[in-house]
Amino acid sequence: MVFFQINNIFVKNNFNFMKILGMGNALVDVLARIKDDSLLKQLQLPKGSMQLIDEEKRAHIFKEIANLEISMATGGSVSNTCLALAKLGNEAGFIGKVGNDTYGNFYLKEIKEAGVVAHLSIEDAPSGTAMTLISPDGERTFGTYLGVSAQLNKDDLDASIFKNYDYLYLEGYLVQNYELVEEALKLAKSLKIKIATDLSSYNVVEDNREFLLKMIQQYVDIVFANEEEARALTGKNSEEAIVEIAKMVDIAIVKIGERGSLIAQGEKTIKVPALKVKMLDATAAGDFFTAGFFYGLSQKVSLEKCAQIGTLLAANVIQTVGTKLPDNNWIQIKSDIKAIIL
Repeated sequence: MVFFQINNIFVKNNFNFMKILGMGNALVDVLARIKDDSLLKQLQLPKGSMQLIDEEKRAHIFKEIANLEISMATGGSVSNTCLALAKLGNEAGFIGKVGNDTYGNFYLKEIKEAGVVAHLSIEDAPSGTAMTLISPDGERTFGTYLGVSAQLNKDDLDASIFKNYDYLYLEGYLVQNYELVEEALKLAKSLKIKIATDLSSYNVVEDNREFLLKMIQQYVDIVFANEEEARALTGKNSEEAIVEIAKMVDIAIVKIGERGSLIAQGEKTIKVPALKVKMLDATAAGDFFTAGFFYGLSQKVSLEKCAQIGTLLAANVIQTVGTKLPDNNWIQIKSDIKAIIL
């Protein structure tokens, strides 16, 4: 087997796409567009955040949005990335846990139809749901009831699942389960699998900063973050934070919203602008960016082009409500990606 070195990253050339194994919370997004942000204050959900909620609060949110138009979509940050990768033709697997209920059945059906290899545990318990409230400006706020997805544990992991994958991609939300994360990291490293993570939410970073810093420095090759998460991790603004994170890992990415993204490797940092589109719903923008970035790595293109492909995917998903794009959109996306690569 031949190896190519691209931007100091060694990629297997087996004439297939790079294989990504994701691990995260298997959730179903329950999406509702709200008229204004007063409901967020009423529900005590900080705009743009992800707040963990219990079953009682989930029922309360359901009651408050009962008169709004509601839709469902597969959710969970890493899950969204895996689905987008599968749509692009990459082999993607996902480790998670769902319940034997309506939401769990919906989730399993959707990811299988998308072409994701499902490494799912199924139990007789409520599936996780993310109450996704979409503000008029497209910003989304999550009240997340983890349900059985939070019961994923180290005993659900087996080395046989990890074999034949090139990257393990971990969701930052999982770091609240230290034993699970450490077991996954050790398994991946024992098999010489590279590791990437997304920091997921600034409040998660604030609550687990010490563990995250140790994890990143010891195990992680690629870090994805937005500017709030990068600030929570380093205490610095985006331009300074990207430099600090790049000292810990091979590749650091900080997404800076409508200004685009920063990508650093070693002492070099580049900026890739965002595409100017009308945003309907910011849900999964970062997740789709990551999928595009991974796709670029699999095609052995420059980090700048990786970010451009990520930007393209993010721009497409924010123009729809939820995370499911029509097949025609994917046909156009693939055509646009070819133009970037050539």
